[in-house]
Amino acid sequence: MGRARQLFREQAASWGLSQEVTGTAELLLSELMTNAYRHAKAPAGREIRARCTVTDARVRVTVTDAGDGLPVPGTASPDAESGRGLALVAALADDWGAERRACGIGKEVWFELAARPSDVGR
Repeated sequence: MGRARQLFREQAASWGLSQEVTGTAELLLSELMTNAYRHAKAPAGREIRARCTVTDARVRVTVTDAGDGLPVPGTASPDAESGRGLALVAALADDWGAERRACGIGKEVWFELAARPSDVGR
């Protein structure tokens, strides 16, 4: 997960994203990558991939894995050490979702953030 965060930071800097957007996107990317790693029951040799794009003043991050099940936000108890990843995504992202891949293998989980929060609503 550290490599994905590092590559995202480098790409975000080249796009000129604000520190606020970069930090939030990096946190949410880490949550989606961790979920894919922990929960995607995929055959050996299948990879987890992340793709980041910026269009129309929005940044979109998609994590793809070969697992079958679509993620659903859970409710973690106050003393639980995990189980809050999708709740964080839902709370901090402007939009997010999950869908099965068109090729029939695995799923994509994505989120979007406004690329320039100070420009939203102008």
